Amino acid sequence: MGLEEFWFVAIAVLFTGYFVLEGFDFGVGMLMPVFGRHADPEMGEKRRRAVLNTIGPVWDGNEVWLITAGGALFAAFPEWYATLFSGFYIPLLLILVALILRICAIEYRGKIDNPVWRRRCDLGIGIGSWVPAVLWGVAFANIVSGVAIDENKKVTAGFFDLLGPYALLGGATMALVFALHGAVFIALKTSGDVHEDAVKMAVRLSIPAVVVGGAFAVWTQLAYGTSWTWIMVALAAVSLIAVVALTARVREGWAFVFTTIAIVSVVVLLFGSLFPDVMPSTTDVAYSLTIENASSSPYTLKVMTWAAAFMTPVVVGYQAWTYWVFRKRISTTHIPDSIGLSLGRSK
Repeated sequence: MGLEEFWFVAIAVLFTGYFVLEGFDFGVGMLMPVFGRHADPEMGEKRRRAVLNTIGPVWDGNEVWLITAGGALFAAFPEWYATLFSGFYIPLLLILVALILRICAIEYRGKIDNPVWRRRCDLGIGIGSWVPAVLWGVAFANIVSGVAIDENKKVTAGFFDLLGPYALLGGATMALVFALHGAVFIALKTSGDVHEDAVKMAVRLSIPAVVVGGAFAVWTQLAYGTSWTWIMVALAAVSLIAVVALTARVREGWAFVFTTIAIVSVVVLLFGSLFPDVMPSTTDVAYSLTIENASSSPYTLKVMTWAAAFMTPVVVGYQAWTYWVFRKRISTTHIPDSIGLSLGRSK
């Protein structure tokens, strides 16, 4: 394996880590309003806070994978980075704005003890979770299927050209799988009534996730895949079917393992179908970006490899330690009363 191939795989690994870890973050944000429904406003608020607290210690660390993936893409394949970020400017900008909205909503939700303020923050968390989930699926579906790129390595397609049936199916797949991943994570990290509702939600989401995700995987394989990527299609299908059975039996630990395997399988399918291109051109195959014509110099790749060899174990070790420290389950009994709601009830 040459350095170009190594860094293509490394970037695939970084995006895989991002989608696995940030995937359940997005899923939690998507489902938070559902879990917050309750006849008692105070209990509804406690349920929302319990759900949000499942990702409280880890969500910002999970986003490091995206930052690292973007940095690696810029340094290892600058032509890929330039073409991708200029051609996909609008969807990537929308993802960035949504992520900023989500970050601010999470950080500032508890700063003001006011129900209206919290509802607005919850809306920001929801938007900041749904929009990136859908648009990441749309973006990667377009990367694999190819877009119009001219001889100057410039994407000539417009924003609405990126919203074809295959791309929209990719967006629906990402959203459903992330929502399922989040529901299973909530079941894994909570106890009591929230845990029971999370199990029920995971069971409901597992069927559409299997159907939509299976359709996307088969379409990807038939249109763009290679012989060995059939393994990833089969693995993703088996994993999602296993999630259906495991969630029904309240085996959330194993269910989370299999939602993780399903996400890994889909990302490997996408990158495996893409290789050795990094951005195929639908205008002329000669204009396609490949790992050879889009990569940095060998010296740059060597320096990056040594830096990655040193830093990666440190980052992974620290993040693993964080998950271990905050491994215990959360329930509404751990959430104190809201001052504003308590005063309102006393009146």
